[in-house]
Amino acid sequence: MSYEKVVFIASDTEKAESAKKRLSRVYGNHKVEDADVIVALGGDGFMLNTLERFMDTGKPIYGMNRGSVGFLMNEFSEENLFVRLNQAERTVIHPLDMKATDQDGKKYHSIAINEVSFLRQTFQAAKLRISIDDQVRLEELICDGILVASPAGSTAYNLSAHGPILPINSPLLALTPISAFRPRGWRGAILPSEAKIRIEVLEPEKRPVSVAIANNTEIRHVVDVQVEEKRTIAINMLFDEGHSLEERVLREQFRY
Repeated sequence: MSYEKVVFIASDTEKAESAKKRLSRVYGNHKVEDADVIVALGGDGFMLNTLERFMDTGKPIYGMNRGSVGFLMNEFSEENLFVRLNQAERTVIHPLDMKATDQDGKKYHSIAINEVSFLRQTFQAAKLRISIDDQVRLEELICDGILVASPAGSTAYNLSAHGPILPINSPLLALTPISAFRPRGWRGAILPSEAKIRIEVLEPEKRPVSVAIANNTEIRHVVDVQVEEKRTIAINMLFDEGHSLEERVLREQFRY
């Protein structure tokens, strides 16, 4: 596919906004509905918000780093943008679908690109029951929390919690405990992407738990959460030739 019409989306930092103005003067800046590709200017957090915001458009998203870490971004340059776009490598990712119920019976629904995180709210450790495809696999987990990560999110919070790095195109999910106390030796699980994961909060009054996703959504006092991969949503990301997301994830496994 040939990319000829670009829309630039920038984070609210001076560095990103300034880059947007300069790039727009050189390459034009179309409306989202008219553009062939969305170029996101910011950091990884902004990229995650952009992916979620525009995932229903079907338009590919190419990020350029105007933030800090930039794992999901390409190197920033104002030169030869159309050449880079038309030589870019495409990666398709699928987000996580999360449904939650709180102590008052209120229902929530959200989409997460990287991970869904469960965290204790007080000094008391969380006590959780884990079921996979309606079968209880762990009757009781006492921990600071647990997270469900997609392959795209496996190098983020999941890796910091000592979870496995998943190849970006693998049909897998990571289920990773955070500071597990009992059973102390449990290190989590690698699950097929079609698995339906249910996490029930035991003793929610004494041991309250919140659930959070990377787009700044937090739900407190949850009692039941279900997570699965949303295969019907395909998000297209573009990376410079030789610097694909697949290559970046592979390199992470050999960092020391």
